Amino acid sequence: MRLEHKTALITGGSSGIGLATARVFVAEGAQVVITGRDQQKLVSATQELGSNVIGVQADTSDIEAMEAALVPTLKKIGHLDILFVNAGISGNTPIGKTTLADFEKILHTNLTGAFFTVQSCLPYLSDGASIIFNGSIRSISGSPGSSAYAASKAGLRSITRVLAAELSPRKIRVNIVMPGGTETPIWEKAAPTDEAYAELEKKYSQQVLLERFGLPEEIAKTVLFLASDDASYVQATEIVVDGGQTGSTEGAPIYQ
Repeated sequence: MRLEHKTALITGGSSGIGLATARVFVAEGAQVVITGRDQQKLVSATQELGSNVIGVQADTSDIEAMEAALVPTLKKIGHLDILFVNAGISGNTPIGKTTLADFEKILHTNLTGAFFTVQSCLPYLSDGASIIFNGSIRSISGSPGSSAYAASKAGLRSITRVLAAELSPRKIRVNIVMPGGTETPIWEKAAPTDEAYAELEKKYSQQVLLERFGLPEEIAKTVLFLASDDASYVQATEIVVDGGQTGSTEGAPIYQ
C-alpha cells in the first residue's frame, strides 16, 4: 500500500473529489482527517470511510475558526505527511452584474482560505511531506462569467510555485492538480434537476476529446500519485486531468 503509515488531511473531504480522494487514501493505508462544513455529510462520510478517518467540522472561509477546529486534531495526530487543499466553492460573476460581496466570497474561500489552511498546518507537516492544491482548468479557459472562480484557481497555481520554492529546504513537495469538468456537487446550482444536469453534461462533453465528464475517482488517483513516494521528484508541477479539453481544443467533437 502506497500510503501505509502516512497521515493525511483533506479539506472539503465529505463530498465530491475530496471524498473520493479520502476513499483512495484509506484504501492505500493512510490515516485521514477530513473537513467539511455540513455536519450531517461529515458524519455520513466518516461512517462510510471507517475507523482510520477523523471528521472535523470546519469552514475554510472562516480562517480563525478553521484553525481552532483543526489544531487540536493535528496535535493529537502529531504530524501530517499529506495535505490535500481541496475545499472550494464556485459561483457566477459576470462583468456588470456582480456584487463585491459575491466576488470576494469566492476569492476568500478558494484562495485566501487555501493559503491559510497551509499556514495553519505548517507546524505539523513532516519534512518531505506532500501538499496538493485542487485547481481547475477554468484558470486558463476564459469561460464567460467565471472571473472570480478563475482568478482564485489561477492564484492557486501561482501559490503552488511560490510555496514549492519556500518549502523545498524541508523537502516538502507542493503541486497542483487541475481537473476539467467532473461529476461533483459543484454543478448543483447550474443544473438543479436531473434533466438540467443531463443537458449540461451533453453540452460539456462536446468540448472534450473523451466526450464525457471526469469521475471524482479519476482526479483522486492523480492526487494519490502526487501524495505518494511515486512522485518523489515531482515539484512545483501542474497536472491537468480534463480528458484532453485544454490539450487539444480544436479536436473536440464540437469542432468536427
